[in-house]
Amino acid sequence: MATRSTTDQIAFRYRPADSTTGVTRDTAKRLAERLGVDETQAIHLALHDLAVKLLPQYEADDGPLTAAQVRQIKKRAPQGKKKSVRSSLFEVEPA
Repeated sequence: MATRSTTDQIAFRYRPADSTTGVTRDTAKRLAERLGVDETQAIHLALHDLAVKLLPQYEADDGPLTAAQVRQIKKRAPQGKKKSVRSSLFEVEPA
């Protein structure tokens, strides 16, 4: 098992009441129980969920395409007549 240095850890303090900025230990325990994990793993799962939602999951590209790149794509992609699709989830009754 790998040893952990103190720089690999942070102090984590539960909030006295649940709010938009934190949870109580009771809430963390309930979440962990619901997920079938310990409290530490529940915290890791929550942080992972935030990371996936808020951080880019891909490397940044070079920005917008240049006009030359757009022309190359249009040249290689089949260009047909523009068509539109009309559909409705609801039946429309004549007025």
